[in-house]
Amino acid sequence: MLHFCTYFDCRYLDRGLALHASLTRTCPEFHLSILCLDAETDGRLRELGLGSVELIRLCDLEGHYPQLAAAKASRSRIEHYFTCTPFLISLVLESQKHGEVATYLDADLFFFSDPSTLLEELGTGSAAIIAHRFPERLRRLEAFGRFNVGWVSIRNDSQGWDCATWWRDRCAEWCYDRVEGNRFADQRYLDEWPSRFPGTVVISHPGANLAPWNLASHRVRVRPTAVTVDSRPLIFFHFHGLRRILGDVWDMNLAAYDVRPGWSFIWRVYGTYLRELRRASALVSPLLPSQAGELRTAVGAHRHLPLGGDGNADQVGLVARIRKAALLTRAIAGRRVAVRLLGGAI
Repeated sequence: MLHFCTYFDCRYLDRGLALHASLTRTCPEFHLSILCLDAETDGRLRELGLGSVELIRLCDLEGHYPQLAAAKASRSRIEHYFTCTPFLISLVLESQKHGEVATYLDADLFFFSDPSTLLEELGTGSAAIIAHRFPERLRRLEAFGRFNVGWVSIRNDSQGWDCATWWRDRCAEWCYDRVEGNRFADQRYLDEWPSRFPGTVVISHPGANLAPWNLASHRVRVRPTAVTVDSRPLIFFHFHGLRRILGDVWDMNLAAYDVRPGWSFIWRVYGTYLRELRRASALVSPLLPSQAGELRTAVGAHRHLPLGGDGNADQVGLVARIRKAALLTRAIAGRRVAVRLLGGAI
């Protein structure tokens, strides 16, 4: 059984549902604890009655950890959300048996393969984190953290608790949406883990946390049965910065990282995700005041980066089918890469 936790408000409800759906398809046994950041999210999820899910109200997490409640007054809403991360994973750990592992997930992740292999890579370690894997030309962005907070695993053992407690205390002291010295939000504290906590494992699987900011660091191939990253399966993609422009037109946040992917990649990876968002939106659309989202958008282009190595990955005949079926526009020259869904084709 894999234990995951995440959080989102009503603006990310469709993303959260897509994350859950992807876990349901790829992970044989899992439990997902969802911190509902507003009453609308809590109410709708209770109505939906998702399997393998536990719902946690924000007020209950704040009540359990006075440190978190006390920090709220000095933070913006997004900063308070960031502050919640180590407290949420700590709460999940409290309910687990000794030796079990809890993994925090950003809500805009989507799984394409079984994530169990990543926990196997943890081995007997007490914590696991994933580097941004910026290409050399974008290494300056490590000012926002060498590691990405999108996936963080902590084991229920003494060193795991040392790690979780230290992270909680640091975020309670300082967790703001800006770079200040060697700190940035909840994320840059992870940079200290490998040296401070010897049981920390840096996950090396290239298919873990593939994202707009690191596509240029890998050789991505779209094959008939799977997407591979450096010849290994894509485990999950981080759809950072994906934004609805108008109706069914979406900005994929790829141009921000000077990324021009092949149509096969757009179809297989983004198309799959947008299909799932469409299904989720049909369930929750009355609750979605905006598709822009509130989570991790403020840190947007400061946090992550591009695709590379497979700009010619289109398979024979696939571009024609895509154009005919669904994907309409892509402005390559400059500032926006957009996808449009037409009818029910995607």
